[in-house]
Amino acid sequence: MQGEMTTDRRLISVTGKDALDFLQGLVSNDILCLRDAPGIVWAAFLTPQGKYLADFFVVNTGDALLLDLPEALADATLKRLTMYKLRAAVQLAPSALQVNRGLGTLPDGAMADPRHPALGWRLYGTEQGAAPTIDWDAIRVEHAIPQSGIELIPDDSYLLEMGFERLHGVDFRKGCYVGQEVTARMKHKTELRKGLRRVRIEGTAPIGTEITTQGGKPAGTLFTQSGGYALAYLRFDRATGPLQAGEAVLHMLDAD
Repeated sequence: MQGEMTTDRRLISVTGKDALDFLQGLVSNDILCLRDAPGIVWAAFLTPQGKYLADFFVVNTGDALLLDLPEALADATLKRLTMYKLRAAVQLAPSALQVNRGLGTLPDGAMADPRHPALGWRLYGTEQGAAPTIDWDAIRVEHAIPQSGIELIPDDSYLLEMGFERLHGVDFRKGCYVGQEVTARMKHKTELRKGLRRVRIEGTAPIGTEITTQGGKPAGTLFTQSGGYALAYLRFDRATGPLQAGEAVLHMLDAD
């Protein structure tokens, strides 16, 4: 079972004696568990001000250390990683491997997606999977899982507002990393007033449509929609009744 091919990812091989420690000092999650054993960790790369730049999987296949990146963010991410590299013994190069994904029983060598069990597994190898047929957007909406280029906006989104703690994408016990101070302050010293939520939707509206209260006050932004539900970035103090997004009407659900 090879699963579905992915068409929007880029795999980068990370080699050199400093590779893992170099990444550990930059990303939001603790990846040192990958030093001695195969595994997969979801993490983010932030600005010094704590804003999202990119998210990716750091993968130890047993034979190689890989970054599994969104294609649209790969060039900018690699440029920034190279800027931070300085004299570290680290090499970043394209990988010839493919990443396939699927649901159900894990094939040999596959790894469970660390974000949520509903996201199935990822398999890194030389074979290309079948054409995509799974409705991943429906799964993301059901479990409030953001995606880069849609809900996750570079230089704008904050990890905790986007659910990274719930989805195992940030570790508050590891050492420092770029953007760590702001992220930790949001965790320990403030109450989140905005965030990504699953809402019920009547009608449809384009992704990026502004959400307003019935009185016309700005209340957030509408994103992915599926099966009568949607993901919305909301101001919680204004999400107490029916909301409007273009021609669509939204209703807040209880937080998970």
